[in-house]
Formats: sequence, C-alpha cells, structure tokens
Amino acid sequence: MPEPLAILLLAAGASTRMQGRDKLMEAVDGQPLLAHLIRQARATGLPVFVTLPERDHPRACAATGATIVPVPGATEGMSASIRSGLQALPDDIQGVLLLPADMPDLTTADFQHLAARFQGADGPILRASGADETGSLRPGHPVLFPKRCFAALRELRGDTGARALLQNDRVEMVRLPAAHALTDLDTPEAWRHWRSLRP
Repeated sequence: MPEPLAILLLAAGASTRMQGRDKLMEAVDGQPLLAHLIRQARATGLPVFVTLPERDHPRACAATGATIVPVPGATEGMSASIRSGLQALPDDIQGVLLLPADMPDLTTADFQHLAARFQGADGPILRASGADETGSLRPGHPVLFPKRCFAALRELRGDTGARALLQNDRVEMVRLPAAHALTDLDTPEAWRHWRSLRP
C-alpha cells in the first residue's frame, strides 16, 4: 500500500500585483483557479489542504473539497502558510506535495507522477521541473517534501518559502510536461498572455 501523502496548496497570499483583483479567483475552465486546482488535486485520491488568511475569507467559497487551514499571521508571507499547513496534517502523513495555488497548468497526472516517485519518509526531496520559453529545464512546483523535512519546514520564517532547504538538502528533479511546473500567474498581464496561448 502506498505511503500516505497529502497535497498542500498555499493560498493565503494577498495578490498584491493583481491591481485589485484576486488571482486565485480568476476563471479557469469556467471556475475560479483555486477551485480548478483543488479539483485536479482531489482527483488523485490524496487528502487536500489549502491555507487561507482566515476561514471565512472570500476564497473559501472556491475551496470546496479541501480542508481549509486558516493562517493568522498570513502577512508574514509564505513561511507562515507552510507552518500552519504542516500543523494541520494528520500524524500518519509521510510526505507533502507543497505548491502555491496560482499554477493553472498543473494536472492530476502531474500530481500523480510526483507521488509515484516518492521514496519514503527518509527519501530525497522531489522537485517538479519544466521547460521555459527557451527550452531550458528549470525547477518549479510542486515540491514533495518527505517527513524528515517537516521539522525544518516548521522553522521557516519570512516570505522566502523553503528556498534555503532546497539549496542545502538532497533534491531530485522530476520533469513535468511543457511548463506545467513553471506557470504561475501573478499579474493581469501574465493572465492575458496565458489566455492568449490557450486553444
């Protein structure tokens, strides 16, 4: 039987670069991006957790099917979301697929591909990668952290996320199709460009 994994979507940010719009509520295939990504994650059969600034945040209406994790100190940045999300995971979880919730190209198959490469609670970190516009392979998200990393993740502070851990630990790259692991949409211009390329 596969070891228990969870998916943790970081959705407690403020969308400060969206000129008053909420990037996680932008429409993707007829539903908010957050709902779309949760649907892709849930189809894996893994438990899905999503961090929000507060339980009754407007994004909560798009978080159906996921366990909502409020982040009281969300203004601190990504580290506060990671700490709150880890605290909410059941004790038997042996690894967590961690990602920002503004990545519309990720699919159920992408999550499953990473999960299938998991090497156990003491194994390496698995980091998704993809090809950028020049064809070069670059690291992206999700990142699958084994349980041995949970203590270090709980010590994170500020808005740099797990960057230091990824620089100093055992990391194996797992290639995903095209730029699935790289596409994150932070500005109205990025959204317009992404939509212009869709069939």
